[in-house]
Amino acid sequence: MKQIHSAVPLSALALLAGGAQAQPGARVAPAEETVVVTGTEAAMADALAEIALTPGGATLIDIEDLSQRNVASLADALRYVPGIWSVSDTGNDGIFFSSRGSNLDATDWDMNGVKLLQDGLPVTTADGNNHNRIVDPLAARYATIVRGANAFRYGASTLGGAVNFVTPTAEDEAGTSLALTAGSHGQTLGRFTLGRMLGESADALVTVEGKRWDGYRAHNAQDRAGLYGNAGFGFGDGLRTRFYLTALQNDQELPGSLTRSQLDADPDRASQAAVDGNYQLDVDTARLANRTSWQIDADRRLDFGLSLEQQALYHPIVWVAVDFDGPGPAPPTEVFSLLIDTDHRDVGTMLRYNHSAGDHDFVLGLNYGENDVEGGNYRNLDGRPNGLTTIVDNSAATAELFAMDRWRLSDTTMLILAAQSVSAEREVRSTAVPSGVQTNPNASYQRLNPRVGVVRALGDGASLYGNLSRLFEPPTNFELEDNVAGGNATLAPMRGGVVEIGTRGERSAGGSSRFAWDVSLYYAEIDDEILSVEDPGAPGTSLVTNVDRTVHAGVEALIRASLAAGAGTLEPLVSVTVNDFGFDGDPAYGDNELPAAPDYFVRGELIYRRPAGYFVGPTFERVGRRWADFANTYRVESHTLVGLRAGWSNERWRAYADLRNLTDEAYVASHSVRNAASAGDAILNPGEPLSAYFGVEVRLD
Repeated sequence: MKQIHSAVPLSALALLAGGAQAQPGARVAPAEETVVVTGTEAAMADALAEIALTPGGATLIDIEDLSQRNVASLADALRYVPGIWSVSDTGNDGIFFSSRGSNLDATDWDMNGVKLLQDGLPVTTADGNNHNRIVDPLAARYATIVRGANAFRYGASTLGGAVNFVTPTAEDEAGTSLALTAGSHGQTLGRFTLGRMLGESADALVTVEGKRWDGYRAHNAQDRAGLYGNAGFGFGDGLRTRFYLTALQNDQELPGSLTRSQLDADPDRASQAAVDGNYQLDVDTARLANRTSWQIDADRRLDFGLSLEQQALYHPIVWVAVDFDGPGPAPPTEVFSLLIDTDHRDVGTMLRYNHSAGDHDFVLGLNYGENDVEGGNYRNLDGRPNGLTTIVDNSAATAELFAMDRWRLSDTTMLILAAQSVSAEREVRSTAVPSGVQTNPNASYQRLNPRVGVVRALGDGASLYGNLSRLFEPPTNFELEDNVAGGNATLAPMRGGVVEIGTRGERSAGGSSRFAWDVSLYYAEIDDEILSVEDPGAPGTSLVTNVDRTVHAGVEALIRASLAAGAGTLEPLVSVTVNDFGFDGDPAYGDNELPAAPDYFVRGELIYRRPAGYFVGPTFERVGRRWADFANTYRVESHTLVGLRAGWSNERWRAYADLRNLTDEAYVASHSVRNAASAGDAILNPGEPLSAYFGVEVRLD
């Protein structure tokens, strides 16, 4: 049972908290359960131990297990992570995600509030947006999700936290494999992986993939080609380095959003504006990175890394036309359109120093990132540039310096003391064509964020945790560019405090059966939350502002088990999230709820496994209601989805079938946000209908 390792045995806590030996009374696992692993497997064991020492909500996903289901996007990978509302807008790579209430505004396309990393190095740009690229989860071996202020150990200063994807290596995946997936809506995905050990101290692995998606809506096709490679070298004396290469070409058609009547009549259609404007999101990406580790001695370790990523974005996205003479002979007249054509450069670096001294484990860290964007905004004519309107030349830099002390107060109690210093620079330079008028909002942001937490072992595989932390997030350049104040005005950063308590653990449920849990409760008060609200002078367009006070609170729970059932095992898994996000005495919105995130969602499955490698079981999802506007006048109703997945595997072969939405329920997957929405607003994205996907993987040597 490995589905999601968010709850770990207390042995992980005891072994790490006690240095090389477990502390008395910690009830560590028996000696025969101890295994020695290397490469990515060792890193995953370390990540589980880190989660055990985290005084707040954290989850680990074993990507190996995702090969037993269809994974069309990051939303599929995050399906059972509590606290994160993730959904694909149209079934392809385009997703909406929010962690602990991040990104709940009228402009969800920059997807800020969650920091994405690969091997500890940033994928999210230095200004905090995830607009151009979302990590392909199948290119990782595992992923660690730390929510809210618990992302401190990654140096992240975001409202929602961080997700770190760790790349597979040939150290534990040497060999050749081929994976094929096909199914509804023209989906085909092929992946070929070759990994080799190159002597005793070197290895290399490369994966080539291709994906095609026709879509369950019109104007919804996707073509993606990718190359992922890494090579590691050992130099003795505890020194090891690894290079990473990523090359991606991802072309997506965007179908736009529908009104309620359009969705009810024909959810498969695209919006007329998306067709007329030929909306697309095409991104070419090249990334080179290095991470080097030096195990100085038994008590000291140094890690450092550098990444360089370049992207070319081609993005026809707006077409607004008015038919001034109604159904008369004159065609509609363009009143506003937008095509973005820009080049992006992102540089990131990280440094970590770990030092164990007596009852203290110290961590010192530094993250630094720079981002430059050059290019222009054009009028859009059927997806082609139709005259340059704005010259774009933006830049950003963020430095995060942090220190943490894990202090073992006793055999069962650990105190975590930490502080983080954030320094961020933002600059937007937009030159209007042909007037030559330039706007140049730019600002510097600094903040010191303290944190105190505690983890206490209760024995019998359980622990309690809690923390009190400060939250801080500077604006993105997208947000500065769309500031409601206009001109060279800037925005204040989001800041606040959060208190969190919870429990996690794993224990026997009798015989060979096991039961595991991770439950957390948090309450955060945010000042100056950055939200994008609708421009009252131009309905359907959005401007960004600071909101004085908001509250983000919730309950996150992940419960799983492995229960003996005849000759097999029954593996229930339930992820529950309850959200309470709202304004706090706002002059315009009072105590209204924040839109976009449902008030609750429950996702789970019940899988029966046989020793011969067979498995089968239902999946389910219940999503509560959510508002589509700040005024709380337009509500998107709840929905329930039921699916079924089955498969078989042995040491060489693996196959699965994944059936979704068996009742073919019509529902809203995601939606845009307005100040006060109505049924006539085109803001709804229909969810996936009845679908079937099949996959097979074979290890060729």
